Amino acid sequence: MDKRQAATAARKEQITRTAVTLLAERGYRATTFEAICTEAGLSSKRLITYHFSGKDELLAAVADQIVADSERYMLAALDGVTGARELLAAVIRANVRFIADHPQEVEALRQILLNGGLGDYEHHDVDSRHRLARLLEEGRRTGVFRPFDVRVMAAALRASIDGVAPLIAGGMDPGLCADELVEHFDRSTRADKAER
Repeated sequence: MDKRQAATAARKEQITRTAVTLLAERGYRATTFEAICTEAGLSSKRLITYHFSGKDELLAAVADQIVADSERYMLAALDGVTGARELLAAVIRANVRFIADHPQEVEALRQILLNGGLGDYEHHDVDSRHRLARLLEEGRRTGVFRPFDVRVMAAALRASIDGVAPLIAGGMDPGLCADELVEHFDRSTRADKAER
């Protein structure tokens, strides 16, 4: 990457990170190009419109950045984990830890979704459910998990993980949230009925 490309990438990241902060702290309506300029110390809105044609494009980039951050976090947490049950537990724990460790990003994404930005995020949600379904299917294929519809279970798992975000934001212990979800989905998926 040459200096110009690096500078362009750095400016775009500065803008998206500032938008995350404003979304989380002030909400969707207050996250304007003017507010981003003030918060980021930019001299002109043209520095934003050079990279983003409008608020919708900027918020799509914010959603993409949050998902990319989450995926890097998950890859690091899952490194070296083997076995379907262990991987399922690690996925749940890593997701809950990301929610707890990144409250601004989680709130920014919530603001985007609450204000009509589902289109900015929907393909990420679908991709996440497909990855979970593949994990669950592998567990079924190897006999570690019982027979069930992996699409339904993946949707329930994704919704359950996302559903703890308000609890954690309200002060609930993330470790407790993760423990409960791991126990619930382990019992719901495992093939060994004698241990249920």
